[in-house]
Amino acid sequence: MFHVTLRQLQVFETVAKQLSHSRAAEALYLTQPAVSMQIKQLEESIGLPLFEQMGKKIFLTEAGKELLQCSCAITQQLADMDVLFREMKGLEHGRLNISVVSTANYFTPQLLAKFCQRHPNITVTLNVANRDTVLKRVADNAADLAVMGQPPENSDLAAEPFMKNPLVVIAPPSHPLCKLKRVKLKRLEQETFLLREPGSGTRGAMERFFVGHGIRLHAGMEMGTNEAIKQAVQAGMGLGILSRHSIELELETGRLAVLNVEHFPLLRHWYIVHRKSKRLSTAAQAFKQFLLAEAARVLKASSSGNSDPPGR
Repeated sequence: MFHVTLRQLQVFETVAKQLSHSRAAEALYLTQPAVSMQIKQLEESIGLPLFEQMGKKIFLTEAGKELLQCSCAITQQLADMDVLFREMKGLEHGRLNISVVSTANYFTPQLLAKFCQRHPNITVTLNVANRDTVLKRVADNAADLAVMGQPPENSDLAAEPFMKNPLVVIAPPSHPLCKLKRVKLKRLEQETFLLREPGSGTRGAMERFFVGHGIRLHAGMEMGTNEAIKQAVQAGMGLGILSRHSIELELETGRLAVLNVEHFPLLRHWYIVHRKSKRLSTAAQAFKQFLLAEAARVLKASSSGNSDPPGR
């Protein structure tokens, strides 16, 4: 029977996910020699190498891969135990870690503000990233809940839609297509489109739609943010496809226009997502139910300037 400590497992998990002793040391606020020593002691206790080095890179051995699975399961059980005891004490206050895709960040702060007004003792951490990074944070149990578009099928994720997410074609108000009452899809082949980066949910939905309709788009620049695309479209560099939620201000101020293209808007949904096996804390359950019951109403009231009516 070998003996390991929780600290050794924490250090091992971090090195295994970073595949770097130096990056793990930075993440754990330790020195690199301290990290190396913990790994060495763990390997001596188990009696097997956990990493192998090829050139300047390190990789998990078979024993390392097995230990990573076991270690992640232990970490999850400890987190579940903490949630369980908090619930047994009747604590509503606590921490809530939310990850959202960048497009959802246009409305998530409004929802969090309303939620925090009702639950002022809950401390919320908001992480904004692209779709692939958000999925990884959920898979790594770094986020309690995530807000994103359609999650991948056949995944270990529970996902429930809570609000519509229409994707629209945007152009500068001076663009010739703005004068047309209806724009044919085929006509878009003559235009240059500004794209989000690979891994973006908006880009994935856009590409699937046009491939399904046999439309070949001329791709211009790839950009990592919606803000960059909006600025480029305003500058006349091409057209874009973004969530309607991300362009409300530009539409109000006349800096962008929505083209009336056939089959648009592409109607998608926003989803609240978490691991199927995750035991949600009281705070996470409360936020999930808040989104499912009231998200669309809260945002509609906010955009119309009305005060939010009392909760149900």
